[in-house]
Formats: sequence, C-alpha cells, structure tokens
Amino acid sequence: MTEKRKYRTYTQEFKDKAVRLVLEHNYSLKEASETVGVTAKILSNWKVKYEKNQAEGALRPEERAELMRLRRENKRLQQEHEILKKASAFFAKEMK
Repeated sequence: MTEKRKYRTYTQEFKDKAVRLVLEHNYSLKEASETVGVTAKILSNWKVKYEKNQAEGALRPEERAELMRLRRENKRLQQEHEILKKASAFFAKEMK
C-alpha cells in the first residue's frame, strides 16, 4: 500500500515575502528559493502570480471576503429601505 504524499502549504504572507526577496532585494530565484526552503520553480510560480496580482490591482483574499460581505449587507439594507419607504407612503396615505 502506498502512502499519500503530504504537500506543504504556505501562507500568502510567506509567499509574498519570498517573492519580495527577488523583486526588492535583488536575490536570484535560486538564492531566494534556497533561503526560504522551496524549489526555484515554486518560487517562480509565486512570482508570476504576485506580479499578475500587482498589475491587476487584485484584492487579497481577506479583502475580497470583506467586499462580498459588505455587498450583501448593502443589498439587504437597500431592500429594507425600500420596504420602509413603501410602508411610510402607505401610512401617510391612510392618515389623510
């Protein structure tokens, strides 16, 4: 029976710091990968994704989650506002 291979997972913060070694501190991919303990290919992949995100002005996952939460809340509040507007118009009509 063969065992499943366990892959290491890295936080986004760790990946960003590793990529900044290459971009900001002028490490080569090989030097930076040896420093942080990953392969040069993995670091290269992280670098491509990092640059793509920077170019697009992409949101971090926690920012994206907050944006989605705020959009849902905004939609709910707009619906409540519409209901209250209709209710106040109804009661104003009844008062006359």
